[in-house]
Amino acid sequence: MTARAARGLDADLPVLLAAFAAAGAHAEIADWDDAAVDWGRFDLALLRSAWDYTERLPQFLAWVERTAGLTLLLNPPPVVRWNSDKHYLRELAAGEVPVVPTTFVDAGAEPRPVLEAFLARHSCAGVVVKPAVGAGSRDARRHERAATGEMLAHLQPLLAAGRSMMLQPYLERVDRDGETALVFIEGAFSHAIRKGPLLPAGAPATAALFAPEKISPRVPATAELEVARRAVAQVPFGQLLYARVDLIRDAAGQPRVLELELTEPSLFISYAPGSEERFAAAALARLRSR
Repeated sequence: MTARAARGLDADLPVLLAAFAAAGAHAEIADWDDAAVDWGRFDLALLRSAWDYTERLPQFLAWVERTAGLTLLLNPPPVVRWNSDKHYLRELAAGEVPVVPTTFVDAGAEPRPVLEAFLARHSCAGVVVKPAVGAGSRDARRHERAATGEMLAHLQPLLAAGRSMMLQPYLERVDRDGETALVFIEGAFSHAIRKGPLLPAGAPATAALFAPEKISPRVPATAELEVARRAVAQVPFGQLLYARVDLIRDAAGQPRVLELELTEPSLFISYAPGSEERFAAAALARLRSR
Protein backbone atom coordinates (compact mmCIF):
# COMPACT_ATOMS: atom_id res chain seq x y z
CA MET A 1 0.00 0.00 0.00
CA THR A 2 1.33 3.37 -1.03
CA ALA A 3 0.17 6.93 -1.73
CA ARG A 4 -0.56 8.50 -5.07
CA ALA A 5 2.19 11.06 -4.50
CA ALA A 6 4.72 8.32 -3.71
CA ARG A 7 4.19 6.30 -6.88
CA GLY A 8 7.59 5.52 -8.37
CA LEU A 9 9.45 6.87 -5.33
CA ASP A 10 9.34 3.84 -3.00
CA ALA A 11 12.35 1.72 -3.95
CA ASP A 12 11.20 -1.10 -1.63
CA LEU A 13 8.01 -1.87 -3.55
CA PRO A 14 9.30 -3.51 -6.76
CA VAL A 15 11.74 -5.65 -4.77
CA LEU A 16 9.00 -6.76 -2.37
CA LEU A 17 6.57 -7.50 -5.20
CA ALA A 18 9.15 -9.84 -6.72
CA ALA A 19 9.80 -11.48 -3.33
CA PHE A 20 6.09 -12.19 -2.76
CA ALA A 21 5.78 -13.57 -6.28
CA ALA A 22 8.76 -15.85 -5.68
CA ALA A 23 7.06 -17.06 -2.50
CA GLY A 24 3.93 -17.95 -4.49
CA ALA A 25 1.81 -14.99 -3.38
CA HIS A 26 0.10 -12.44 -5.61
CA ALA A 27 0.76 -8.85 -4.49
CA GLU A 28 -0.54 -5.54 -5.83
CA ILE A 29 0.26 -1.90 -5.20
CA ALA A 30 -2.74 0.23 -4.23
CA ASP A 31 -3.14 3.81 -2.99
CA TRP A 32 -4.46 3.93 0.56
CA ASP A 33 -7.04 6.62 -0.22
CA ASP A 34 -8.32 5.17 -3.50
CA ALA A 35 -12.07 4.81 -2.92
CA ALA A 36 -12.29 2.28 -5.76
CA VAL A 37 -10.11 -0.27 -3.94
CA ASP A 38 -11.98 -3.13 -2.24
CA TRP A 39 -9.62 -3.90 0.63
CA GLY A 40 -11.77 -6.86 1.62
CA ARG A 41 -10.57 -8.82 -1.40
CA PHE A 42 -7.04 -8.92 0.00
CA ASP A 43 -5.94 -11.40 2.66
CA LEU A 44 -3.29 -8.97 3.86
CA ALA A 45 -2.63 -5.23 3.50
CA LEU A 46 0.88 -3.95 4.21
CA LEU A 47 1.42 -0.30 5.06
CA ARG A 48 4.40 0.76 3.01
CA SER A 49 4.63 4.31 1.63
CA ALA A 50 1.59 6.29 2.78
CA TRP A 51 3.91 9.25 3.02
CA ASP A 52 1.19 11.88 2.71
CA TYR A 53 -0.71 10.76 5.82
CA THR A 54 0.77 13.48 8.00
CA GLU A 55 -1.19 16.11 6.09
CA ARG A 56 -4.54 14.44 6.89
CA LEU A 57 -3.97 12.24 9.89
CA PRO A 58 -7.64 11.90 11.01
CA GLN A 59 -8.62 10.67 7.54
CA PHE A 60 -5.72 8.23 7.49
CA LEU A 61 -6.44 6.82 10.96
CA ALA A 62 -10.11 6.38 10.04
CA TRP A 63 -9.01 4.49 6.92
CA VAL A 64 -6.69 2.32 9.02
CA GLU A 65 -9.55 1.33 11.33
CA ARG A 66 -11.93 0.55 8.45
CA THR A 67 -9.36 -1.46 6.53
CA ALA A 68 -8.32 -3.48 9.58
CA GLY A 69 -11.97 -4.57 9.81
CA LEU A 70 -11.80 -5.96 6.27
CA THR A 71 -8.36 -7.60 6.13
CA LEU A 72 -5.20 -8.23 8.12
CA LEU A 73 -3.47 -4.84 8.27
CA LEU A 74 0.18 -4.65 9.28
CA ASN A 75 1.34 -2.99 11.32
CA PRO A 76 -2.05 -2.89 13.09
CA PRO A 77 -4.12 0.18 14.06
CA PRO A 78 -3.00 0.53 17.72
CA VAL A 79 0.63 0.67 16.55
CA VAL A 80 -0.17 3.20 13.84
CA ARG A 81 -2.09 5.47 16.23
CA TRP A 82 0.73 5.39 18.78
CA ASN A 83 3.57 5.84 16.30
CA SER A 84 2.06 8.53 14.08
CA ASP A 85 2.62 11.19 16.76
CA LYS A 86 6.14 11.58 18.13
CA HIS A 87 4.88 12.17 21.65
CA TYR A 88 5.75 8.46 21.93
CA LEU A 89 9.33 9.64 22.57
CA ARG A 90 8.18 10.54 26.09
CA GLU A 91 7.22 6.92 26.73
CA LEU A 92 10.55 5.66 25.42
CA ALA A 93 12.42 8.12 27.64
CA ALA A 94 10.30 7.09 30.64
CA GLY A 95 11.35 3.51 29.92
CA GLU A 96 15.02 4.59 30.11
CA VAL A 97 15.60 4.36 26.37
CA PRO A 98 18.13 7.09 25.45
CA VAL A 99 16.33 9.46 23.08
CA VAL A 100 17.31 12.80 21.61
CA PRO A 101 16.23 15.40 24.24
CA THR A 102 12.84 16.68 23.11
CA THR A 103 10.54 19.46 24.24
CA PHE A 104 7.02 19.55 22.84
CA VAL A 105 5.10 22.73 22.09
CA ASP A 106 1.47 21.68 21.88
CA ALA A 107 -0.99 23.11 19.39
CA GLY A 108 -2.25 26.56 20.29
CA ALA A 109 0.43 27.17 22.93
CA GLU A 110 2.43 30.38 23.15
CA PRO A 111 5.87 29.23 21.92
CA ARG A 112 8.13 31.99 23.27
CA PRO A 113 8.30 30.87 26.94
CA VAL A 114 8.71 27.23 25.91
CA LEU A 115 11.55 28.15 23.56
CA GLU A 116 13.24 30.33 26.17
CA ALA A 117 13.08 27.52 28.74
CA PHE A 118 14.45 25.06 26.18
CA LEU A 119 17.41 27.31 25.39
CA ALA A 120 18.09 27.78 29.11
CA ARG A 121 18.31 23.98 29.54
CA HIS A 122 20.42 23.20 26.48
CA SER A 123 23.72 24.76 25.45
CA CYS A 124 23.42 23.53 21.85
CA ALA A 125 24.64 25.70 18.97
CA GLY A 126 21.69 24.69 16.81
CA VAL A 127 18.03 23.83 17.34
CA VAL A 128 15.82 21.52 15.29
CA VAL A 129 12.19 22.59 15.02
CA LYS A 130 9.80 20.05 13.50
CA PRO A 131 6.21 18.78 13.75
CA ALA A 132 5.21 16.04 16.18
CA VAL A 133 3.22 14.53 13.30
CA GLY A 134 5.53 14.63 10.35
CA ALA A 135 7.58 12.58 7.91
CA GLY A 136 10.28 13.05 5.32
CA SER A 137 11.67 16.17 7.06
CA ARG A 138 8.71 18.22 5.81
CA ASP A 139 8.23 21.41 7.89
CA ALA A 140 11.48 20.58 9.74
CA ARG A 141 14.32 23.07 9.94
CA ARG A 142 17.62 23.53 11.71
CA HIS A 143 18.10 26.99 13.23
CA GLU A 144 21.08 28.71 14.79
CA ARG A 145 20.71 29.14 18.54
CA ALA A 146 20.59 32.94 18.34
CA ALA A 147 17.87 32.96 15.66
CA THR A 148 14.96 33.03 18.10
CA GLY A 149 12.87 35.28 15.86
CA GLU A 150 13.31 32.83 13.00
CA MET A 151 12.35 29.92 15.23
CA LEU A 152 9.23 31.70 16.47
CA ALA A 153 8.27 32.52 12.88
CA HIS A 154 8.66 28.82 12.08
CA LEU A 155 6.61 27.69 15.08
CA GLN A 156 3.74 30.15 15.19
CA PRO A 157 1.87 29.43 11.94
CA LEU A 158 2.10 25.66 12.44
CA LEU A 159 0.88 25.89 16.03
CA ALA A 160 -1.94 28.17 14.91
CA ALA A 161 -2.90 25.55 12.33
CA GLY A 162 -3.43 23.03 15.15
CA ARG A 163 -0.13 21.18 14.87
CA SER A 164 2.04 20.24 17.84
CA MET A 165 5.75 20.98 17.41
CA MET A 166 9.05 19.70 18.78
CA LEU A 167 12.30 21.37 19.84
CA GLN A 168 15.50 19.31 19.86
CA PRO A 169 19.16 20.25 20.19
CA TYR A 170 20.99 19.74 16.92
CA LEU A 171 23.50 16.98 17.70
CA GLU A 172 26.49 17.98 15.62
CA ARG A 173 28.01 14.50 15.45
CA VAL A 174 25.41 13.79 12.76
CA ASP A 175 27.38 16.01 10.36
CA ARG A 176 30.26 13.54 10.57
CA ASP A 177 28.58 10.23 11.36
CA GLY A 178 25.15 10.62 9.78
CA GLU A 179 22.21 8.64 11.11
CA THR A 180 22.07 4.89 11.57
CA ALA A 181 18.74 3.26 10.68
CA LEU A 182 18.34 -0.30 11.97
CA VAL A 183 15.62 -2.52 10.48
CA PHE A 184 13.93 -5.31 12.44
CA ILE A 185 11.73 -8.06 10.98
CA GLU A 186 9.62 -10.00 13.49
CA GLY A 187 11.69 -8.57 16.30
CA ALA A 188 15.01 -9.77 14.88
CA PHE A 189 17.66 -7.38 13.57
CA SER A 190 17.85 -7.60 9.79
CA HIS A 191 20.14 -4.87 8.45
CA ALA A 192 21.20 -1.25 8.82
CA ILE A 193 22.00 1.73 6.63
CA ARG A 194 23.66 5.11 7.02
CA LYS A 195 21.79 8.28 6.15
CA GLY A 196 23.70 11.46 5.56
CA PRO A 197 22.70 14.61 7.49
CA LEU A 198 19.35 15.95 6.30
CA LEU A 199 19.11 19.47 7.74
CA PRO A 200 21.72 21.91 6.41
CA ALA A 201 22.17 25.02 8.55
CA GLY A 202 19.82 27.80 7.50
CA ALA A 203 18.17 25.81 4.74
CA PRO A 204 14.39 26.06 4.28
CA ALA A 205 12.18 23.07 4.97
CA THR A 206 11.78 20.73 2.02
CA ALA A 207 8.77 21.32 -0.19
CA ALA A 208 8.96 17.78 -1.58
CA LEU A 209 7.31 14.63 -0.23
CA PHE A 210 10.59 13.90 1.55
CA ALA A 211 14.06 15.43 1.71
CA PRO A 212 16.72 13.86 -0.56
CA GLU A 213 18.71 11.22 1.29
CA LYS A 214 22.23 9.86 0.83
CA ILE A 215 22.04 6.17 1.74
CA SER A 216 24.72 3.51 2.12
CA PRO A 217 24.88 0.13 3.92
CA ARG A 218 26.25 0.21 7.46
CA VAL A 219 27.26 -2.37 10.03
CA PRO A 220 25.91 -0.99 13.32
CA ALA A 221 28.09 -0.73 16.38
CA THR A 222 27.31 -2.94 19.38
CA ALA A 223 26.03 0.07 21.34
CA GLU A 224 23.70 1.01 18.47
CA LEU A 225 22.26 -2.49 18.32
CA GLU A 226 21.71 -2.47 22.08
CA VAL A 227 19.85 0.85 22.05
CA ALA A 228 17.76 -0.15 19.04
CA ARG A 229 16.77 -3.44 20.67
CA ARG A 230 15.80 -1.61 23.87
CA ALA A 231 13.64 0.78 21.87
CA VAL A 232 11.86 -2.03 20.02
CA ALA A 233 11.33 -3.91 23.29
CA GLN A 234 9.72 -0.81 24.82
CA VAL A 235 6.96 -0.66 22.18
CA PRO A 236 3.77 -1.57 24.10
CA PHE A 237 2.22 -3.81 21.43
CA GLY A 238 4.29 -6.98 21.42
CA GLN A 239 6.37 -8.21 18.50
CA LEU A 240 5.83 -6.36 15.23
CA LEU A 241 6.25 -7.51 11.65
CA TYR A 242 8.56 -4.60 10.93
CA ALA A 243 10.24 -1.76 12.77
CA ARG A 244 12.97 0.75 12.00
CA VAL A 245 14.97 2.59 14.63
CA ASP A 246 16.79 5.78 13.62
CA LEU A 247 19.76 6.71 15.80
CA ILE A 248 22.21 9.60 16.00
CA ARG A 249 25.13 10.10 18.38
CA ASP A 250 25.33 12.79 21.05
CA ALA A 251 28.41 14.86 21.93
CA ALA A 252 29.75 11.99 24.04
CA GLY A 253 29.40 9.59 21.11
CA GLN A 254 26.49 7.68 22.65
CA PRO A 255 23.62 6.56 20.37
CA ARG A 256 20.23 8.15 20.94
CA VAL A 257 16.87 7.37 19.35
CA LEU A 258 15.79 10.06 16.92
CA GLU A 259 12.67 8.27 15.69
CA LEU A 260 10.98 4.89 15.93
CA GLU A 261 9.42 4.13 12.54
CA LEU A 262 6.57 1.60 12.79
CA THR A 263 3.98 2.95 10.36
CA GLU A 264 5.30 3.47 6.83
CA PRO A 265 9.09 3.38 6.95
CA SER A 266 11.41 2.80 4.05
CA LEU A 267 13.13 -0.46 4.89
CA PHE A 268 15.99 0.02 2.41
CA ILE A 269 15.52 -3.52 1.16
CA SER A 270 17.77 -3.04 -1.88
CA TYR A 271 20.76 -2.37 0.40
CA ALA A 272 20.43 -5.76 2.12
CA PRO A 273 20.14 -8.70 -0.29
CA GLY A 274 17.98 -11.43 1.21
CA SER A 275 15.98 -9.06 3.43
CA GLU A 276 13.12 -9.05 0.91
CA GLU A 277 12.75 -12.84 1.23
CA ARG A 278 12.83 -12.59 5.02
CA PHE A 279 10.18 -9.88 5.00
CA ALA A 280 7.87 -11.73 2.59
CA ALA A 281 8.26 -14.99 4.52
CA ALA A 282 7.47 -13.27 7.82
CA ALA A 283 4.39 -11.52 6.40
CA LEU A 284 3.03 -14.73 4.90
CA ALA A 285 3.70 -16.61 8.13
CA ARG A 286 1.54 -14.07 9.96
CA LEU A 287 -1.19 -14.59 7.42
CA ARG A 288 -1.07 -18.36 7.79
CA SER A 289 -1.23 -18.16 11.58
CA ARG A 290 -4.07 -15.65 11.63
